[in-house]
Amino acid sequence: MARMSLVRSLAVVAMLTPSVNVEAANTDPDWPCIQRKVPQLSLGQIWNGPELPPAAKDLSKDPAVSALVEEVAARRIPIAEAQKKIKDFAAALPTEQLAPKMAMLVQGMFDHMDAERSQVISGISRYAHKQLEIAAALRKEASDVDALQAKPDADPDEVERRTEQLKFGTRIFNERVQSLIYVCEVPTIIEQRLYQLSKAVSETLAAKK
Repeated sequence: MARMSLVRSLAVVAMLTPSVNVEAANTDPDWPCIQRKVPQLSLGQIWNGPELPPAAKDLSKDPAVSALVEEVAARRIPIAEAQKKIKDFAAALPTEQLAPKMAMLVQGMFDHMDAERSQVISGISRYAHKQLEIAAALRKEASDVDALQAKPDADPDEVERRTEQLKFGTRIFNERVQSLIYVCEVPTIIEQRLYQLSKAVSETLAAKK
C-alpha cells in the first residue's frame, strides 16, 4: 500500500507542473512556459539602426547575403564566431555596397529567425497539449490501479504489473516536463541571438563612418 501511495504521489507532483507554469505565464491559458509568450517579434526590438529600405526584403536577389543569413542564424555556431563572419563579410564589400547589403542582412536575419522562433513556439504548444493528454491518462490509470488494489480478490501479479506501468509512465512524463523546461528557453535564446547579430551589423556600420 505504501508503495502505491508513493507512485500516486509522484504522479500528482508531475501533473501539477504544467499548471504552475501556465499560471506563471499568465497571458495564454494554454501556454506552458514561465517565459511570457510573444508569438512574433518586431524589427524595432532588435534593430536600432537606420530604417531598412524596401529593397532589403528581397533576399533572393543576393545569394551571398542569403547564405550568410543561414550560416549566422544557426545556433550551433558560437555567437562570437557568427559576429566575426558578419564583420568579415562587411570588410570585403565595396564601400557603396556596404549599407544596402547590411540592410538586407538585417532584414534577412530578422525574417529567418523570427520564423524559426514562431515554429518553436507552435511546437511548444503542441507538446504542452500532449502533456495534458498524458497527464489525464496517468490520472485515470492511477485511479484504476487504486480500484483494482482495493478488490479483495485482486490478482497480485496484475496489481504489480499495473503499478510498474504507472511508475514507468510517470517517469516518462517527468522527463518530458524537464525537456519542456529547456525548450521553453529556446524562443528567448533565438531573440537574444538575433539582437546580438544585429548589434554586430550596427557596430560594423558605425566603424565605417
